[in-house]
Amino acid sequence: MVEHGPLCVGIDPHPGLLDAWGLPHTVAGLEKFSLTVVEAAAGHAATLKPQVALYEAFGSAGLAVLERVLRDCREAGVLTIADAKRGDIGSTMAAYATAWLSDDSPLAADSVTLSPYLGFESLRPALDLARQTGRGTFVLALTSNPEGASVQHVGGDESVAKTILRAVQEENRHVTAATRENTETGITQNTAINPPGTNCDQIVINRINAPLGSCGVVIGATVSAALSDLRIDLCNFNGPILSPGYGAQGADANAVAGVFDQVSGNVLANSSRGVLRHGPDVSALRSAIQRSGDELNTALYG
Repeated sequence: MVEHGPLCVGIDPHPGLLDAWGLPHTVAGLEKFSLTVVEAAAGHAATLKPQVALYEAFGSAGLAVLERVLRDCREAGVLTIADAKRGDIGSTMAAYATAWLSDDSPLAADSVTLSPYLGFESLRPALDLARQTGRGTFVLALTSNPEGASVQHVGGDESVAKTILRAVQEENRHVTAATRENTETGITQNTAINPPGTNCDQIVINRINAPLGSCGVVIGATVSAALSDLRIDLCNFNGPILSPGYGAQGADANAVAGVFDQVSGNVLANSSRGVLRHGPDVSALRSAIQRSGDELNTALYG
């Protein structure tokens, strides 16, 4: 975020976008679409977020395309969020964690979205593996889809959403504390969590150089009223925040800044259709990415 700003570009090869780009509804069309976005975004966006379901729709060949997308992003130095929204229990959750977060998986991304609605602790295999491999997670907390309120808003002042946010903050607390201690003593790698030999430090540094834990949350950019109604205060939140809803879903850059005014340095604002509609020309797509990034930089950081 410090280097490339707060924009996350979603790679969402919806049938309508394939049509708009003049691409067939085939694996070849899926691959052309995806790699064009990678080419345009590399060096100009903080992260890319492929929507996993739209690759699964093409079966094993679609997942092979996703593997290439993730590999090409790594080679281009672009961080990735696999938008898989996985959530399960026991060995099944462990298998999901291995698929998306282990070093030797062809589907390994830098982070993955998770669904906590079988209980936050059911995500433990993914949370632990992310820490071990220096990757991250984004846990669904307060989403902008109307149906989400029927679960996330339950409990009023002690809502499900607030409980999830509290659990994520606690998950990050010992990590950020260890990082602060190491920084004060001149140690740059978080050896208190990642022993020597692991691939990287999982700590994210935000715009004001504050350490953030690697467990983040998903909070929609259009949920300002819900944050108020549920009395959710984000000012001490210590993880990254992935915020869908910027662009085509209705929130402009100033709206994003208004929702997250207390934690502007933590935010990754996602735009998918708002950017992707400018394809398939790489230059036009890159210009749209740069414009969006500049708008967010100005609104969030002044």
